[in-house]
Amino acid sequence: MNTLRQDIFYALRQMRLSPVFTLTAMLTLALGIGATTAIFSLIHTVMLKSLPVVDPSRLYRIGDGNDCCVEGSPQENWGMFSYPFYELMKKNTPEFEELAAFQAGGRQISTRRGEADRIAKPLRGEFVSGNYFSTFGVGALAGRTIQPADDQETAAPVAMLSYRTWQQQYGSDPRVIGSSFILDGHPFTIIGITPPGFFGETLRSDPADLWLPVLQEPVFSEQNSFLHHFQAWLRVIGRLKPGATPHAVPARMTTLIRQWLVNDSGMPADWMAGIKAGLPKQFVKVVPAGTGVGIMKEDYGNNLRILLAVCALVLLIACANIANLLLARGAARRAQTSVRLALGASRQRLIRQSLTESLVLSVFGGLAGLVIAYLGVKLLVALTFHSAKFVPIDATPSLPVLGFAFALSLFTGMLFGTAPAWFASHADPAEALRGANRSTHDRTSLSQKILVILQATLSLVLLAGAGLLTRSLEKMQHQDFGYELDHRALFSLIGPFNSYPQPKLDAVYRELQQRLAHIPGVESAALALYAPLQDNWGEMVIREGHGMPNMNEQVGSSWDHVSAGYLETMGQHILRGRSITDQDTAATRNVVVVNEAFVKRFFKPGEDPIGQHFGLDLPQYGATFEIVGVVNDARYMWDNLYGLEPTRPIFFAPLAQHVKYDNAMMQSIDDGSHYIEGVVLKLHGSMEGLEPQVRRVLSEIDPNITLLDIETMQEHIDANFDQQRATAQMTGLFGILALILAAIGLYGVTAYTVERRTGEIGVRMALGADRSKIVKLVLRGAFLQILIGLAIGVPISIACGHLIAAQLYNVKSWDPIVLSGSILALGICALIASILPAQRAASIDPVKALRTE
Repeated sequence: MNTLRQDIFYALRQMRLSPVFTLTAMLTLALGIGATTAIFSLIHTVMLKSLPVVDPSRLYRIGDGNDCCVEGSPQENWGMFSYPFYELMKKNTPEFEELAAFQAGGRQISTRRGEADRIAKPLRGEFVSGNYFSTFGVGALAGRTIQPADDQETAAPVAMLSYRTWQQQYGSDPRVIGSSFILDGHPFTIIGITPPGFFGETLRSDPADLWLPVLQEPVFSEQNSFLHHFQAWLRVIGRLKPGATPHAVPARMTTLIRQWLVNDSGMPADWMAGIKAGLPKQFVKVVPAGTGVGIMKEDYGNNLRILLAVCALVLLIACANIANLLLARGAARRAQTSVRLALGASRQRLIRQSLTESLVLSVFGGLAGLVIAYLGVKLLVALTFHSAKFVPIDATPSLPVLGFAFALSLFTGMLFGTAPAWFASHADPAEALRGANRSTHDRTSLSQKILVILQATLSLVLLAGAGLLTRSLEKMQHQDFGYELDHRALFSLIGPFNSYPQPKLDAVYRELQQRLAHIPGVESAALALYAPLQDNWGEMVIREGHGMPNMNEQVGSSWDHVSAGYLETMGQHILRGRSITDQDTAATRNVVVVNEAFVKRFFKPGEDPIGQHFGLDLPQYGATFEIVGVVNDARYMWDNLYGLEPTRPIFFAPLAQHVKYDNAMMQSIDDGSHYIEGVVLKLHGSMEGLEPQVRRVLSEIDPNITLLDIETMQEHIDANFDQQRATAQMTGLFGILALILAAIGLYGVTAYTVERRTGEIGVRMALGADRSKIVKLVLRGAFLQILIGLAIGVPISIACGHLIAAQLYNVKSWDPIVLSGSILALGICALIASILPAQRAASIDPVKALRTE
C-alpha cells in the first residue's frame, strides 16, 4: 500500500512537471471517454434502465409485437389487443397478481380548466385500466390514483395529471386536484398528480400528460368507440405472483388468441376463411417488462449501437495518441531510466510505476470525461428529438453510468500504458553512457509508427462511415416526395367533431376552409383526415365482382378523406381523369382518386381504372366507390419516406361525401374517417404572423378546436429525419475528431523522428543534399505510414459500409465519392501534420547538428 501511495504521488508530481503534456493527454482522454460514456448513458436509459416502479423484475408484457391490425387483419406476432380479449386474458392468467391494460399510442385531448377557460391546451392523454397504477406500484404525489371503481362505464369521469404538466401548465396549483377540466368538451374531475419521476410505462418523447380510465373511452369516441370492438389498441403488462413463472403463458395465450379470432372476436363471417388459413402464424410472446415497453429501443437501438461503435473507435485512436505521447516521453527519459536500472531498480517496479502514472492520468481524464458525457447527452437528445417538446431523459450520470466511466478509465489506462511501461522497463543500462541519438536501433520509434498506422486506418473508417450516413441523409432530404414543399404550411388540430351532427360537421368544415383561405397571405386551404406523415388509415380493398380476396395477401390500401382542392394545394398532379372538386357533394355519387401504386396493386397492366368500382372490407360493398382520377405517388407514410417499403396504395375520398352502410362496423369506420386532423395551406409568402390568425379562426368557430402545431411543410419533412440527422452529425463530428487526433499523432511521431535523425540529416546536408531532398525524405517517411493505413483502412471501410447498409438510403456501401473524399481529407491532414517537421528538418544547420552529436 505504501508503494502504491508513492507511485501515485510520483505520477502526480510528473504530471505537475509536464503541464502541457498532462493537459493534452487529459483533453484527449476526456473527449474519448466522455463521448463513449454519453452514448452508454443513452443506451442505459433507452434499453437497460428499469421503470421507477415497485419490483420491476416481476413485470412481464404479454405480446411484444407493435403492428396494429390497421387493415383489419390479424397481427401474427401479437402485441396489441382488443378490450374484450384483455378481459378474457385476465381470466386465463393465474400466474399474475394483476394484469393492466393501457392505450398503445395515446391521443391528443383538447383541455380547458373549467368553462371560464376560453383557450384550450393540447394535452396527451392515455387510457388505462383501473388497476394500472396498482400493477406498477405507483402512488399519487397528491390526491389519489385511478382505482378499479373509477374504471366503470357508470362511474363519474375522472383523470390523473402528470407532475410535469401540473407544474409547468398549472403552476403546481393544489386547487387543480378536485377541480373540473373540460376534455374534448366533456367535464372530468382531476383526482390526483403522478410522482415526478413517473412518465408512464413507455419511454417516449412527449409522454402522457393525462391518464384516464379505459372505460371512459366511449365518452370521447362515442359511436366510433373501440371498447367493445375487435380492434387491437391496448397493450398489456402484468405483475407475476411471488414464486410464479411465465413459462406456460405464451402457449396458453397463443391458443386463446386463435380460438378467440374464430369464435368470439365478432369479425365478419366473410373474413373467417382467411383468418382460419392464417391461424398457424398467430402467436403471443411473453417478455420481461421491467424496462417498460421498448418502443424507443426499437426505434433508436440501431443508431445508438452505431454511435457506440464510432465512439469506441475514437477512444481507441485517443489511446493510440496517448500511447504515442508516453512513448515519446519515455524516450526522452531513457537515460534516466537506464541509470535507475543500473543502480538496481527492478523492472517490475518500473512497469508498475509507469502503469500507475497511466492509470492516474486516465482517471483524471475520466473525471473530465463525465462533464463531456453530460453535455454530450444533452446535445444528442436535442439533435435526435429536435421536434419534441419534452424528452424524459436525464443527462445527469447515474450510478451505472459512473461505474461504466470509471471502468472505462481504468481500461484505457491499461490499454495505452502497457506498451510504454514495457519499453521503459527494458531500456539498456548502457544507453545511459551513450548519446540518445547514437543508438543503432529504436523499438520505440517502430511502435509509434505502428500506432500512427492504426490511427490512420481507424480515422479513414470513421470518415467513410460518416460520409455514407451524411450522403444518405442528403438523398433522403432531397428525394422526390411527390408533393410541393415550397410555400406550404401544415398544421394539426383536434376538436369535438364526433359530437357534431353530420349537417353541422359539414358546415363547420366549409366555414373553416373558407375562413382559412381568406387569411392574408394564404392562397388556398385544404382539410384532410390526415396530411403526409401524420397518420395512416387502411382497409381491405374489394373490387366489384371479384369476391372476397385472400386476407393473407397484399389486399389493403391506405385512404384519406380530403376537401375539394386538397391535391392541388399539396402540389400533386392528376395523371388521368379528374381531381376532387366542389361538385363532389353528399348528394352525388361516391367517388375517389387513387394513386399509381393503387393501380399497380389492384389492376392488371393496361387495364383502365377510370370508371371502375370497389369497396372496403366486405364483398357486398364492392360497388361503393367509383374511381374518377389517378394522382401521382407521394410519400405519405414513414416507411416510404425512409425507403424501407415501396409506396403504399392510397385513395382519396371527398370529405363532403358520406357512405350509408347497413353494417354497424362499416358505418363506424366511415363516420370516424370524417374527423379531420390536418390542414394544408398554400402561401404567397412566409408564415410570419400566421399562427395567431389561425388560432383566432379556430377559437371563433369552436373554442374546443385546438391547434396542436403549425409548421412549414419543409420543417414537417425535416422533423422526420431528426434521428438520421443526429447520427450523421455526431458520426461526422467524431470523424473530424479522429482525423485531428490522427494528425496530431503523425505530427508527434514525425517531429520525434526528425529530432532523432538530426545528426543524420546534418551529415546528408554536409555531403550536398539540398533542402528539397530533406523535405522529401521526411514526407516520404510520414506518408509511408499513411499509405499503409489506407491500404488496411479501405477494405475495412467497405466492410463496415456493408454493416450499416440497412441505415443507408440510395447509397452504396462502397460509395466512390465518399471513399475518395475520406482519403483526400486524410491525405491533406497528413500533409499539414508532416510538412511542419519536414520544414524544420530542412532548416537544420549541418555544423550545429554535427556539433550536437
